[in-house]
Amino acid sequence: MDKRKLNWITWAVLAVAILIAALMLGGSLNRTAHITLPPSNPPRDPAAEGEDPGGGVTVVEIAPETVQAAIASLSRPENYGRSITLEYLWPGGGGTQELYTIVRGPWTRVDRGLPDGSTRISVTNGQETYIWYGYDGGAETVSVPAGEFSADVEQSIPTYEDILDLPVEEIVLADYRPLEALTCIYVETAPDEAGYVDRYWVSVENGLLVQAERLLGEDSVYRMTALYVDETEYDASRFTLPDGTVLLEEEPEAEK
Repeated sequence: MDKRKLNWITWAVLAVAILIAALMLGGSLNRTAHITLPPSNPPRDPAAEGEDPGGGVTVVEIAPETVQAAIASLSRPENYGRSITLEYLWPGGGGTQELYTIVRGPWTRVDRGLPDGSTRISVTNGQETYIWYGYDGGAETVSVPAGEFSADVEQSIPTYEDILDLPVEEIVLADYRPLEALTCIYVETAPDEAGYVDRYWVSVENGLLVQAERLLGEDSVYRMTALYVDETEYDASRFTLPDGTVLLEEEPEAEK
C-alpha cells in the first residue's frame, strides 16, 4: 500500500475515532522564498500567447515536473487562524465537521465541533499534544507525546508535504487556477490502484493548502475547505490549559 493511500486512510480513521470517542465520553512550516505573480488578474501563460514573459513580473511556470518546486518555495504565515470545513461523503449521505485552527509559532490549537454539540480542543507543538473537551476551566486534560497527533493530523487535513512527497509520475495535472477570490496552484494525481484521485489547491498568497478533495471515479468521498485566513497574532490565552498552565511563552516587549 503506497504512502499516499496510507496518509488518507490515517486521516479518515482518525476522524472516525474522534467521533466515536466523543460519543462514548459524552462529549507549522515557515518558508522564506516566494513566487511573484501578476496582481489581481487570473494567472496565464504569456509564452503560450506569444508574449514576452518579461516586464518585471516573474511568473513561475507550473507543470507536473515543476509544481513541487513551486509549492516548496511558497511562504506560509507564522501566526494565523482559519475555519476549516471537512466533508466525508458516501453514496446516499455524508457528514460534515467544522474546525477552527489557530497557529502561533510552533503551537497549533484545533477546536473541533462534535456531533453531540460538545467541542474537542487540542494544542500541539509537534512534541506534546494536550487534549480536553469543552471550555470548562475544570476540564480534564490528557497529555500525550505528539506522535501521530501532529498539527495536520489533528486537523484531519492533508499537507503540502504530501504533494512534495508524490512521485512526479503520479502528478497528471498542475497549473494555476482561481478558487473564488484566491489564485491557487492546482495539483491532480493519477488514479491509484484502488481508483482514488487526489486534488489539491494551494494559495499562492499565503502558501496554505486551502482545498483538497479525494474522488473515487466521479464521486467525491472527502473534501477539505479553508479559504479565508485571519493573520491575527493570537495571545497566550488561546494556548492555556484548563488548569491555568500557559504553554505559549510570550516574547517580552522591546524596551522603548
